[in-house]
Amino acid sequence: MPEVMKRVDAVRQQRLASSREATRGLAKVPTLFGEIRQPKRSYLAIPEVSSERRLYIPVAFLSAEIIASNKLYTISQADLFTFGILSSAMHMAWVRQVSGRLESRFQYSGKIVYNNFPFPEAPSEQQRAAVEAAAQAVLDARKQFPDATLADLYDPLTMPPALAKAHAALDRAVDRCYRSQPFENDRQRVEHLFSLYEKLTAPLLPAVPQGRRKRQRVSPAR
Repeated sequence: MPEVMKRVDAVRQQRLASSREATRGLAKVPTLFGEIRQPKRSYLAIPEVSSERRLYIPVAFLSAEIIASNKLYTISQADLFTFGILSSAMHMAWVRQVSGRLESRFQYSGKIVYNNFPFPEAPSEQQRAAVEAAAQAVLDARKQFPDATLADLYDPLTMPPALAKAHAALDRAVDRCYRSQPFENDRQRVEHLFSLYEKLTAPLLPAVPQGRRKRQRVSPAR
């Protein structure tokens, strides 16, 4: 227990040093959470920091009994479709363009990356079903390697062919939710996403008054 007590004392000291009175009061109970943010049912977990070498950020479903640390973003009541979209090349193309960086690693952000990501506008039931089936195939491929961690599975050098194949099928299913014509590369995906983002956010922009423009005065040369 020495290591446990060391960490409990570190929590107490950190709370005592806080500028918030409420946090300083919580130093009396360093073994308890200050705020309960843990989902009450299974949730989708997205790591805040992930290697830039990975082709995909390893998103995963976790049970409510697994405590999410401050290094995880959580989505409660997430479904296979959401998992599929976030595990796709389309989402990764967006991540590479807009996410922050910790050194060279991706630093995911709920506000900047996830909240601004343009999900497919109106996928058909058939398209949703295809993404869900492909997403389940990714999860099934992971289960073939019970002794491997997600870090092992998503290392570009050790990613099992079965998992890579499942992700490629998922990429195609997600791409078809955005348009029928296949995307040739991530550049086309990014261009499409930003075009869609501009369309979706246009109604939120303030109207520009159509007043007369003042002619700019030009000073004579001396």
